[in-house]
Amino acid sequence: MALIRLLQRKSDGEIVFREPTSVNVPAYAILSHTWGNEEVLFQDIEANADKSKLVSKAGWRKIQFCAEQAAANGLQFFWIDTCCIDKKNAVELGAAINSMFRWYQNAARCYVYLSDVSKPDRANSEWAWKEAFRTSRWFTRGWTLQELIAPKLVDFFSLEGERLGSKLMLEPEIHEITGIAEKALRGEVLSNFSIQERRSWAERRNTTIEEDEVYCLIGIFGVSLVLNYGEGRDHALRRLENEIHSLYKGVDSEQYAVGLNIASFPEAAQFVAREDELSKMHELLYGHSSRSTVVLHGLGGIGKTQLAIKYVRRHKEKHTAIFWLNANDEDSLRLSFRSIADQVLKHHPSTGVLTNADLEGDLDRVVSAVKSWLDLRDNTRWLMIYDNYDNPRTSNDSDRSTVDIRQYLPEIDQGSVIITTRSASVTQGRLLHVQKLAGLEDGLKILSNMSGREGIENDPDAQALVMKLDGLPLAISTAGAYLQHVTTSFAEYLRLYESSWLKLQTTSPRLSSYEDRSLYTTWQVTFDQIRKQNPASAQLLKLWAYFDKQDIWFGLLRHAGSTDDEWIQKLTKDELNFNEAVRPLCEYSLAHPEPLLRQPSGSAGYGLHSCVHSWTIFVLNDEWDKGLARLALACVASEVPSRDIDKWWLLQQRLLQHATRHEYFIGNGNIGIERAEWALNQLGNLYANQGKLSKAEAMYSRALQGYEALGPKHISTLDTVNNLGTLYKNQGKLAEAEAMYSRALQGYEEALGPKHRSILGTVSNLGTLYKNQGKLAEAEAMYSRALQGKEDTLGLKHTSTLNTVNSLGNLYADQGKLSEAEAMYSRALQGREEALGLKHTSTLDTEALGLKHTSTLGTFNNLGTLYVDQGKLAEAEAMYSRALQGYEEALGPELLPTYLPALNTMFSFGDLLSRTGREDKAKTMFTQALAGYTAVQGPDSKWCKWLEGRLQALQVASIEPKESQDESTEVGAPKSRTLKRIFRKLRRQLDAK
Repeated sequence: MALIRLLQRKSDGEIVFREPTSVNVPAYAILSHTWGNEEVLFQDIEANADKSKLVSKAGWRKIQFCAEQAAANGLQFFWIDTCCIDKKNAVELGAAINSMFRWYQNAARCYVYLSDVSKPDRANSEWAWKEAFRTSRWFTRGWTLQELIAPKLVDFFSLEGERLGSKLMLEPEIHEITGIAEKALRGEVLSNFSIQERRSWAERRNTTIEEDEVYCLIGIFGVSLVLNYGEGRDHALRRLENEIHSLYKGVDSEQYAVGLNIASFPEAAQFVAREDELSKMHELLYGHSSRSTVVLHGLGGIGKTQLAIKYVRRHKEKHTAIFWLNANDEDSLRLSFRSIADQVLKHHPSTGVLTNADLEGDLDRVVSAVKSWLDLRDNTRWLMIYDNYDNPRTSNDSDRSTVDIRQYLPEIDQGSVIITTRSASVTQGRLLHVQKLAGLEDGLKILSNMSGREGIENDPDAQALVMKLDGLPLAISTAGAYLQHVTTSFAEYLRLYESSWLKLQTTSPRLSSYEDRSLYTTWQVTFDQIRKQNPASAQLLKLWAYFDKQDIWFGLLRHAGSTDDEWIQKLTKDELNFNEAVRPLCEYSLAHPEPLLRQPSGSAGYGLHSCVHSWTIFVLNDEWDKGLARLALACVASEVPSRDIDKWWLLQQRLLQHATRHEYFIGNGNIGIERAEWALNQLGNLYANQGKLSKAEAMYSRALQGYEALGPKHISTLDTVNNLGTLYKNQGKLAEAEAMYSRALQGYEEALGPKHRSILGTVSNLGTLYKNQGKLAEAEAMYSRALQGKEDTLGLKHTSTLNTVNSLGNLYADQGKLSEAEAMYSRALQGREEALGLKHTSTLDTEALGLKHTSTLGTFNNLGTLYVDQGKLAEAEAMYSRALQGYEEALGPELLPTYLPALNTMFSFGDLLSRTGREDKAKTMFTQALAGYTAVQGPDSKWCKWLEGRLQALQVASIEPKESQDESTEVGAPKSRTLKRIFRKLRRQLDAK
């Protein structure tokens, strides 16, 4: 690079040259502008001309502007092309033009001075100067192209020196004006852009001298060129093209140049996006002295072939020869090599290594001859694309239908190779996983282009369809092709997709760009290969249709081991067998590992793309298999945890999506209730525990319908009746709840006797129901009966006994018997501390929070509520703090917001803080609780609505919490009568204020 001559603004304001130096070039600013009349030239400053004469020139204004702006940015040196180059010296001029791109690139700052854009008034409307900006002469000049692209930091200024914005800030307008890709404006390596695209950036630009139309592109293409003014534009362009070809293809490229045979390429579908993948491919393939190989692997229909085609079209100028091969099987590969031989001989008939090969005879010899040509010493710039290498041979594979691609790769360490495959086991190069389109916008572009329907970017039905097709180009293209010639709406297509998937796919037009493949056939070959490798993998994929598409893990399927299917037995035998079965599905991208967002017991799961899941439902299971459906239902039901296990609520939340799928089966009659009563009852428990009461009622009712066949006094029937009683209580249907509890109690007494321990839970539930009905005497009788029975059968310190002690404490608090309540709470607290410890995770439940097992930390919460009733607010705050601290230490900060009892304590604590005038802390507590309720119950839950209201004004919501439960299956929120009274007192105090 030539030496750069800089201007320096001295402390006294004098502007002088700094002599060129090859080392220690100081940080400098650089000016970009269009030339006008009376520019200050090199000779003007070199001759130390009279300053008054310099200042009188129009060009001095730009020099002064650049000096002052550089000083404002902490720079004393700057460069301006008008006066920093001796243009009368041809050698210096040539060196400067060849170096100028790098000078701009290395500048600390670039200032674009727009002499035809005025912004005299800072308050002037923005659109006025932007209109002048769009039509500025600066955007039409050839030399300013590199001045826009090369510098990292570019600022635009008006005629008055007012800053208009940076290149980054004005990027949308600049892209629209110039057509230059945003990534190029942001500093992307220019070799990532094709020669054709870079030339297009200069098409609408012009220069004063015709040769400069070519010379101004020297830096854009990274070449050097001897200047020869007078040679004419066309001759200069030919020299530039030769330099570009020499740079990319080598000096002797012509002897190995083979024209691109488009006929050998698959037809390209509408292709968008993938810019990150294209950049990564270029980084891996271009500019290396040794062999560069990229393996594009991913799901069938994800766009691997289209990505390879796009890369070839963008970078074809950088290769002397590009050949496309069908690597689906060995016969196809051999025929592809014969086609390559024909192409080479067409361009170079005397090629020695090929002229002696019998192209119509032994194809193995043809393969060898082509490889020998590719291995020639100077033939280093070729690119080979091995497409559809989907059946690779592994080291221990004896299947002769598989392909060993190593036999078909050139042997010398040179050239570039792209391999497309569905298998992640290909190890011949750098693996690049091609995944679904990340942006909704890209999918909408494909849908719009394929369907011929414009302006769908903001169409909610089109967006819903693209989201359903989940970034799979084949699926989106298929939908667009179907919609192109019919009046079917996007919403109607989506309905057909969900209800009549297979018929819709078989009647959709075939896409020429995907040859003979369609959405319902594209994965069949992969499935057949997987079935050969491991039949258990194929059976796992078939079974997956009866679960949700997301989050399948070994712990969920281990319960399927009782089936008669030997392959299901094998994959559920142990986790190693399961991993062995799921691995081929992941290697062929049919399945993928999913991150475990939360941390329940069990390992992370695996998911299917939504389109693959639809394929497993409608193609692999074209006939509904009730046996597999029952098996899947049994797996989900068997995995529903009791609340005795650690972090049970997270595992239940993990099961909800699978339960929802079975709810759909049950509702459509695809699973009969006979012999499935237990599983339906388990789903009822799951829904009840997660606060989904209407769904729980439906499951319990169906389970009861099945159990009735066993008799009205059968224990399973009575258990379901009891569960329905608890559900009705939590729904506020107190009369229905009482009828269910009474029926269950009467049945238990007749079947087991009045003192059997199994009855005591229903007795306690009746006590809670009576308390909620205001029948406090009846409630006390039930609690007392339950407590007596538990003390006799379980002992004084059993946790179930202590639960009832806690319930009596709640009852006494509601009756206003505060000393008796405190005694009960103290007994419960002492017993739990002895039995479970202060922070055992099973001790986190409270009756006021609607959980089955109450315990130490829950009792702290209840004592806090009691102390509030007694007016002992300091003691109440200590209890709430102790409970909340215990939850956090037991669960950790990540799981704390997922656990409803902890959220409910936050709610109660927030009320206390609000009541005592600490609004900021109350707001913090309510905000934390709201975030947790939103994540667990959804933003539309009543607790979220209440908290939103409290946060708005820190006032009590007008809707009071629902009733509590004791030993039930429903997880609620803060809802004791004691807490209601607190809300009422607080409301009165706020109203009085």
